[in-house]
Amino acid sequence: MFLSILCSRDICAKELVFTGARLIDGTAAQPIEDGVLVIKGDRIVAAGPRTAVAVPPGAEIHDQRGRTILPGLISDHSHVGIVKGLTVGPENYTRENILGQLKAYAARGVTTVMALGLNGGLLPQLRAEAHAGKIPGADLFGVDRGIGVTGGQPPDAVIHMGSDQILRPATAEEGRDAVRTMKARGTDIVKLWLDDVGGTLPGKLQPAVYTAVIDEAHKLGLRVAAHVHDLEDARAVVQAGADVLAHGVRDKPVDPDFIALLKAHNTWYVATLALDDATFVYAEGPAWAKTPFVRTALSPELKARFDDPAWQSETRTSAKAQAARDSLAMNLANLKTVSEAGIRIGFGTDSGATPERVPGVAEHRELALMVQAGFTPMQALNTATARAADLLGLADRGRLEAGRRADFVILAADPSEDIANTTRIVEVWRSGRPQEVVGATSP
Repeated sequence: MFLSILCSRDICAKELVFTGARLIDGTAAQPIEDGVLVIKGDRIVAAGPRTAVAVPPGAEIHDQRGRTILPGLISDHSHVGIVKGLTVGPENYTRENILGQLKAYAARGVTTVMALGLNGGLLPQLRAEAHAGKIPGADLFGVDRGIGVTGGQPPDAVIHMGSDQILRPATAEEGRDAVRTMKARGTDIVKLWLDDVGGTLPGKLQPAVYTAVIDEAHKLGLRVAAHVHDLEDARAVVQAGADVLAHGVRDKPVDPDFIALLKAHNTWYVATLALDDATFVYAEGPAWAKTPFVRTALSPELKARFDDPAWQSETRTSAKAQAARDSLAMNLANLKTVSEAGIRIGFGTDSGATPERVPGVAEHRELALMVQAGFTPMQALNTATARAADLLGLADRGRLEAGRRADFVILAADPSEDIANTTRIVEVWRSGRPQEVVGATSP
């Protein structure tokens, strides 16, 4: 009895050993064949080829021959509590809705999520519970609210927000106050919205304000992620010191001076290819969108929308869809350019911000689009695991290495051969605990 009281889960747990699997560890250029993964409690004890990893006596063996194990995917840019069904608004920022979305992420292999802005007062408590493993689903990090501008981004007409979900400072000092407020509420990072949607919004965050926001954030030990679309906005905010571009440049090709600026500031670049793709792709009825992996992720209302021939026709031929196609094409080309130049690339999708950006599905679509942009499957997977963890400053996850968190996904097939195999999920583990998996392909 005394021993059981003293035993923590980590100390007294039996080792679990996953044998015979192909391991994608998050860093290597090629998978490890015939690998062994050993976990105890919420941590990885060892990972590597069978010849290098000893199986502890008395361990529980899980035979994984023919399968692939990789770290849980990590999203550097997602959202929670904004969407429910087809609605977007503050009424959706509820505990029940957010927990359902965290479970949806984990069920499809996304074990860590950064909710990059528009968060309300529930965030601190839910984040603490997620970190402690007290709730199922993906681990949660988040931006407290975020900083936009009156009359501009993020637009109320598109994303309805409550008063506690956004800050809109008009002056440099108000911008500093906004950062201090976010710091006091425990924000993990500062988010600002910079563009004016091609001049279609009357308001735009001014240089004096975003420069003050970035300066104050850095004084308080916080990094800043900036929402951008156009090259000149991206250039300006990087010059002002932004740490992360939360979207790729989508209006024109990036130039050598911009590449040099990214290198000089060591700025992270997150393309969010799936954002524009989601605007039109479901209307085109691709085969992957009809699989159980996707269909089980859709609310009844969204499923009905995607199945509606009138919606499909209207969406395919709309000016909005064509603009999204153009933005995506430019984003793909620019991602290839910045990646080949050695810029640090993160992983995110803006999932959860609109109904079409489906949590847990958008991340797998992002991987496919990264490969379309010229990444190898292994480069895309390493970006979505180890590099995504690095962007968030999380040294405890993203890699299959001793001492890291036991966050991993077991697949029925090899994604290094075909990136589409990331959807063939057999099991998902977070902090050494199996998660509910739905809509997956069985082996």
